[in-house]
Amino acid sequence: MHITKTDIQNLERIKRLNLINSISGIKPANLIGTKNDRGISNLAIFSSVIHLGSNPALFGMILRPTGEVPRHTYENILFDGKYTINHVPQSIIKKAHYTSAKFDESVSEFEACALTEEYIDGFSAPFVKECSLKLGLSHKQSIPIEANNTILVIGQVEHILIPDEMIKDTYMLDLSISNTVGISGLNTYYALTKMESFPYARVEELPSF
Repeated sequence: MHITKTDIQNLERIKRLNLINSISGIKPANLIGTKNDRGISNLAIFSSVIHLGSNPALFGMILRPTGEVPRHTYENILFDGKYTINHVPQSIIKKAHYTSAKFDESVSEFEACALTEEYIDGFSAPFVKECSLKLGLSHKQSIPIEANNTILVIGQVEHILIPDEMIKDTYMLDLSISNTVGISGLNTYYALTKMESFPYARVEELPSF
């Protein structure tokens, strides 16, 4: 099958969404935890978290801007300046998925989806207790993307909460221990299995294939 730009534009909306959201492959499944100006916690699933750099430790994520449709996560990040990124394990994928429902801002998705808020001293945003790998970030910058009216939200890592057994001597993580899942499209979840680990690639050490 050969699908052109014109074909994509002419597709029925849901089919276009399904196609374009899935062709990028498996994306990370993360729950973003925030709090609003009334102290109500918010939790939403995202598949757009990306690594931006390690020094300083920066992560980005793509959000739709506020407007006719409320974007509680972004509003809360702008208000509080803090948020959490929590890797979704297999054990809570159904609960995590339903945080995407359009709850009123007075409703905490933690409570509605039977997930547990967790806090550490000196950090205002809620972590998800049921997740084993979680990050606490401070908002550093928001960059509007004119091409599709989205926003790249950039945060710096302030805290990392992770099981001891997941970190190897080199500090490379074994994500299979946490049973982290990935997302294809908007609603299909995949288990991740560690297959192989290779050394840093050097031309002079190229193996025979």
